[in-house]
Amino acid sequence: MIEHTPDTLAAEEQALQFDRFTLEMAWAIGDALRTAALERGATVALDISLRDRPLFHTALPGTDISHASWIRRKRNTVLALGTSTLAVGMKLARAGQTLEERYGLAPADHASDGGGYPLRLRGLGVIGAITASGLPSVDDHQLVTRVLARFV
Repeated sequence: MIEHTPDTLAAEEQALQFDRFTLEMAWAIGDALRTAALERGATVALDISLRDRPLFHTALPGTDISHASWIRRKRNTVLALGTSTLAVGMKLARAGQTLEERYGLAPADHASDGGGYPLRLRGLGVIGAITASGLPSVDDHQLVTRVLARFV
């Protein structure tokens, strides 16, 4: 298992950037995420969204409306802060702060549990988010990053 630190998460985000991103890539990544989740029997919801629209969304058997809420809240955090929710959660835990205390982000609309990941274009920045919800925090994060690594 990868040991996640602020430095390793920052390096991971630098490495997992795209030179370009298309609708076909969103579908292929989403399908690969779904396949990986099904192979491990995970009860997760998965989402790939640009800032202004969803590109891929699926909810696997066993999920419910709460998974959609977690997806929305994690995606909002990624889009607001431009980094993974695992990195945000780690930073908050070390500082003993909440999203609201540190960033003014309401907990009803934001979450710092792992699984929200920036969709970043090299030279442009964060254009969207790739999100998993349903597994433990680190596992949600790793589901996303392991699949992304196959595409960049």
